[in-house]
Amino acid sequence: MAIQNSDTGDADVVKGEAAERSDMPARRTGLHGWLDGVRSTRTGALTLKIVIGFIGTVMVVGGLIMVPFPGPGWLVVFAGLAVLATEFHWAHRVLEFGKRTLHAWTEWYKRQGWTIRIVVAVVTVAAAGVIVYFGLLTMGVDLLAIAQKFI
Repeated sequence: MAIQNSDTGDADVVKGEAAERSDMPARRTGLHGWLDGVRSTRTGALTLKIVIGFIGTVMVVGGLIMVPFPGPGWLVVFAGLAVLATEFHWAHRVLEFGKRTLHAWTEWYKRQGWTIRIVVAVVTVAAAGVIVYFGLLTMGVDLLAIAQKFI
């Protein structure tokens, strides 16, 4: 039975005042509220952990496969770790380590002169070229043989 406020006659005002004095955190809405609802049961929490683990693992493995090729390999790896970090503390630690390492590399690279920057760019492009060449070679396409036909 709700107690009505004498000023407004509205029971919700009393509940609102009690909620303001409460130490309990406010109920979340949207995706976080839905996830909290799923996690509220053992079955839901375990199912969510399995689904998040599967999706995050597929993303990390797919990203690691893409790393040697030109494209968003590392971005997909970091995104997969971010997905895993929503349910697993170890993934959060790995993600934070990766972000710190990437930031340190970026800061080191910014401090270098143009000579080092050009060398890093040339090595990166050469490595990508070699990876693409051998990737195409495994599919039966020999770029050197094709190039020799034009010479």
